[in-house]
Amino acid sequence: MSNNQMLQAQEGTGSTFDVHGIEPVPYESRTSGQLDQFWIWAGANVAPINWVLGAIGIQLGLSLVETLLVIVIGNVLGCALFGAMCVIGHRCGVPQMVLSRLAFGRRGAWLPTLMQVLMPMGWVAINTWIVLDLAVAALDRMGIGGGIELKYAIAVAVMVIQVGIATWGFHAIRYFERYTMPFVLAIMVAMTVLAFTHVDIHWHVSTAHGIGKLSAMSKLMTAIGIGWGISWLVYASDYTRFTKPTLTSRQVFRATSLGMFLPTVWLALLGAAIASAGTGTDPSQLIVAAFGAMALPVLLVLVHGPVATNIVVIYSAALATLSLDLRVPRWAVSAVSGIVALLILYLFLRSGTFASTFEDTMVFFVVWIAPWAGIVLVDFFVIRRGSIDVDALYRHHTVSGCGDIKWSGVAALSLGVFAAWLFQIGSIESMQGPIAIAMGGIDLSWLAGLAVGGGSYYLLHLGRRQVRSSQAPLVDNRSST
Repeated sequence: MSNNQMLQAQEGTGSTFDVHGIEPVPYESRTSGQLDQFWIWAGANVAPINWVLGAIGIQLGLSLVETLLVIVIGNVLGCALFGAMCVIGHRCGVPQMVLSRLAFGRRGAWLPTLMQVLMPMGWVAINTWIVLDLAVAALDRMGIGGGIELKYAIAVAVMVIQVGIATWGFHAIRYFERYTMPFVLAIMVAMTVLAFTHVDIHWHVSTAHGIGKLSAMSKLMTAIGIGWGISWLVYASDYTRFTKPTLTSRQVFRATSLGMFLPTVWLALLGAAIASAGTGTDPSQLIVAAFGAMALPVLLVLVHGPVATNIVVIYSAALATLSLDLRVPRWAVSAVSGIVALLILYLFLRSGTFASTFEDTMVFFVVWIAPWAGIVLVDFFVIRRGSIDVDALYRHHTVSGCGDIKWSGVAALSLGVFAAWLFQIGSIESMQGPIAIAMGGIDLSWLAGLAVGGGSYYLLHLGRRQVRSSQAPLVDNRSST
């Protein structure tokens, strides 16, 4: 039985196990609609970390109105970039890191792919770790105590659930988000109403002025504005490759970008609004404390958040690993990713200092995504005009039309990462770029990385084309007599 016949047989019997690896998804297996994509990305962004990130603007001295303005404008831009990347997956039916071979070469793409393999395991641990204190607080509100042992139990339970769903594959992720998100959104509506009626919100109180205000706005833009959407670009095509071929690019763009925009802005506003009360307490902790009888529903949202986020991350990590030409089952890679993440989470629980240092390191790694995204978007939409040879992505590097190592892509990525670092303001000294410091702490790392990465790649492409044209043999069109 062929692979396609096996897929059809499984789908015909109602099996939802995803047997797809990194090969192009055949048309008969592309059954995901607009609502599926909306729920997947909405679920991935209904995470408690967005409550915390939303409070950054208030903590940096911005007013609630200024904070909301930055978050909305930033997410309009960031989600637009994300929607464009999702369109690529819809058109090609190919995972994101396989598509990187277009710009970096058949084996040159191993460089960004390796980063994508390493990052998710750390983010899974961080996302789970962030929610543990909140979950314990919610349980304590219901009269259930347990200290560190309870944290370990919750951590293991959450990790087993999310690794199991991610290992099962795309179909399990789709159904999990489809059937849980409507209930989660209903709880969020109730939480929002209670939060806005129980907290003394201040809309126009601001303590930042002049260059300090611009610096605060730039940091917020990087954390939860456009920077948030950019951080998801490396996962986009892994899911839209399953979209129905009958959908238009506009439909895919709208479903995915809105799926990310709505919950991100919603939760960030909720966190910022509560933080504006000026109590100095973590906004997500305030939410748990303020809801009283709603402690159980809040607990469900808290636990659902990291699971819905991490299943997307773990599944994509497995696809990225397979993109390194490793011949191992996808489910095995997902399981190993979960084990590594659980080990990192254990170290978090043992040492808060390690957790803080590790999180700073993970933020540093994210610098590569903006220039990588600029290169991929320019290559697909500008240079190739959306037309590619999918088969070339999978041929051996010696015969692939993508080439072995595309040095123009590698060079552009290096220039973009360097430019992003120059304009970055991080929490540790090595992550503070000289230009950003000279500008008074204004962080434009995402813009510098995106522009320099994509721009230099395009210029290098033009240069190569001119060299090829100059080396082409001249043809004498004069008629001979």
